[in-house]
Amino acid sequence: MKRVIYPGTFDPVTFGHIDIVERASDLFDEVVVTVAKNPAKTCMFSVEERTVMLHESLKHLDNVKVDSFDGLVVDHAKAIGAVGIIRGLRAVSDFEYEFQMALMNRKLNGDLSTIFLMPHEKYTYLNSTIIRNLAQFNSDVSDFVPQVVVDYMAKKHTGAK
Repeated sequence: MKRVIYPGTFDPVTFGHIDIVERASDLFDEVVVTVAKNPAKTCMFSVEERTVMLHESLKHLDNVKVDSFDGLVVDHAKAIGAVGIIRGLRAVSDFEYEFQMALMNRKLNGDLSTIFLMPHEKYTYLNSTIIRNLAQFNSDVSDFVPQVVVDYMAKKHTGAK
């Protein structure tokens, strides 16, 4: 079975992320979408909240699982038996950073391949930072994220539990 890992902070998950997962799920037997605990980033949502949003957003895909990890992606990939790491490339500007990461990951684990997938062109401008910024100013983000994310953002904004 060919299992791949799609790591990210997913803070929050967007339709661009979902598009990448759908593409990967067509190519591989199993896709493990894994929420990174990145101490260098200040996230709007907890790991648990992001995991719930991903579960809800990806429930239509039978060969997709969601988990989280703390540490190096290559170590988590090896632990779950993944043969590759999925990375999304929206624009040329993403390539340099992703290329460096792919080379480092190959150095750390030569058996692990990095697979670059491009989202549909309608999602190339979309990222989680833009969504968080729009939400901060009470903009409607429902064209960019699943309803579960809209609901979680509304709770964060109003302070509801």
